[in-house]
Amino acid sequence: MVLCALIVSGCAHKKRVQRPPAPPAPSGGPRVGDTETGVASWYGYPYHGRPAANGEIYDMEKLTAAHRTLPFETWVRVVNLANNKFVEVRITDRGPFAEGRIIDLSHAAARAIDMIGPGTATVRVEVVRTPPVALPGVFAVQVGAFRERRNAEHLCSEMRARYGSARVVERQGNPAMWRVLVGAEPTEDSAAGLARRIRQEGSEKSAAFVVRVDSV
Repeated sequence: MVLCALIVSGCAHKKRVQRPPAPPAPSGGPRVGDTETGVASWYGYPYHGRPAANGEIYDMEKLTAAHRTLPFETWVRVVNLANNKFVEVRITDRGPFAEGRIIDLSHAAARAIDMIGPGTATVRVEVVRTPPVALPGVFAVQVGAFRERRNAEHLCSEMRARYGSARVVERQGNPAMWRVLVGAEPTEDSAAGLARRIRQEGSEKSAAFVVRVDSV
């Protein structure tokens, strides 16, 4: 009985240690535990073997992914909500550039969560590791992506006249894609405000979304 009392007494005085929340990344970047839910797609050819947005050669059989706004070298866990399978991937590229999608997985990552056949899946993306050094972000609003450069240049001229800052950015591929970006905002929130303004004032209602600009 005395031994039991000592054990109970010891448990009663043991302090529960709580892990402090993960500090935000520099420049107000993502935090470990941040999540978003939406549609994932995957990409392989013709981008396999070409430079990714971070400069390294894209290998579709490595566990990597493209994201519009997360800093390069961020690691995320992607859970396929249809089957609860998950995979952890490193952000090395930019995309997807289709409205309504939140992440583009490599072929290997898509295979790991059984989404090769369907091509897309509803997923939950959770940040599990932030980069040790995150450069300050610059954010813009993508309002269009075109196979013909002249169409991108035409829209760019319209956007520049209306909002003061717009440019055409090439997404290498075969064929290449020409993206139209508006603005250069210091935070993702301010870019989101610009995206709302563009959707309210113009005809780009389904195409205006925020992207990180890695070189201005």
